[in-house]
Amino acid sequence: MSSEVQILVGVAALLVALTLGVAITLAVRLVRARRTLRAAGVPVRNRWVFWGAMVYLVLPTDLMPDPVFLDDIGVLLLALRSLRSAGAKVPYAPRLGRAEDAPR
Repeated sequence: MSSEVQILVGVAALLVALTLGVAITLAVRLVRARRTLRAAGVPVRNRWVFWGAMVYLVLPTDLMPDPVFLDDIGVLLLALRSLRSAGAKVPYAPRLGRAEDAPR
């Protein structure tokens, strides 16, 4: 393999690793947001949003091939936004996203 091809493969692998890292980070934040809402007693009515996003992340059938996690990141961001807006509608719900509000 020539050095140019090796560089191209290395850059592609780095981009895949970065997008996978972002997708995993967002999945963890989504799980924490759901856990925080449940611990606060907030009824999460749109449970299908959470489970749909998690299933979309792990299923191999996507809008884009699996080495490209941009569509997965978009779905996770929409689900996280949906859970945060559900928590914002309830006056006694903790604010999501802050470290001191996370359940221990």
